Amino acid sequence: MRDIQIEIDKGSGFCFGVTTAIHKAEEELARNNHLYCLGDIVHNGMEVERLHDRGLVTIDHEQLRTLHDVKVLLRAHGEPPETYAIAKQNHIEVIDATCPVVLALQRRIKRQCDNNPEAQIVIFGKNGHAEVLGLVGQTEGHAIVVENLEDVKRLDFNKDIYLYSQTTKSLDEFHHIIEYIHAHISPSATFRSFDTICRQVANRMPNIAGFASRHDLVLFVSGRKSSNGKVLFKECKRINPNSYQIESAEEIDMKWLDGVSTIGICGATSTPKWLMEECREYILQKTKG
Repeated sequence: MRDIQIEIDKGSGFCFGVTTAIHKAEEELARNNHLYCLGDIVHNGMEVERLHDRGLVTIDHEQLRTLHDVKVLLRAHGEPPETYAIAKQNHIEVIDATCPVVLALQRRIKRQCDNNPEAQIVIFGKNGHAEVLGLVGQTEGHAIVVENLEDVKRLDFNKDIYLYSQTTKSLDEFHHIIEYIHAHISPSATFRSFDTICRQVANRMPNIAGFASRHDLVLFVSGRKSSNGKVLFKECKRINPNSYQIESAEEIDMKWLDGVSTIGICGATSTPKWLMEECREYILQKTKG
């Protein structure tokens, strides 16, 4: 057997928001063997499949409109007010698993919009992302979503700007956007920024950088739809070019292990621990003999 050391990053795996959502789903499924979930409960196909086998049915917003007198789980990402209105109208019992950090951000944005409807509410985030749709919904669709510095250049710098961030975005990028707006805002306009990035997620950047630097090969286990996964994998790759993103053990190419003594296995906030462990077992089985 080849002498390869494999370490699973202790800091990787579900954040508390995702953990809570999955626990709520499992509790309900243990009672009733059936539950609807609005959107993928987590951006990880393997975990979605595991829960589907237990009775969790993923639906979209159009399907929600057709349901009546059922239970529907709202995942950690949060939802706009319209979703709750549809649920009430259709006598749907909501199991609300919105992350407390996201919920607090939604309330802040709604308050700001109500207090100063003429101001530009700007959200640094990914257009179309579930969390961002929930945030924009607090402003009745008036918030402006910026994905990068180019988008920021199109703001009206003569009007007040209140800047927030999707909870899973990069702190460095957020600070660059703040600096740009400070440099271009009109003296007659107000600019305020609110650091609404989740620290449990943000702290993973320096942690995962340290982890990636300790190993010859890094396997980053994550669903490719995960925004957080994209950011963290990019950091792994920057620190250790010998890093590969995989969704499951079957994607591991054993040629990657040539000349390798240590392997680090890590993942996103949407990556279950069991999946990282499965990848470790796969390698151990393949390297026996």
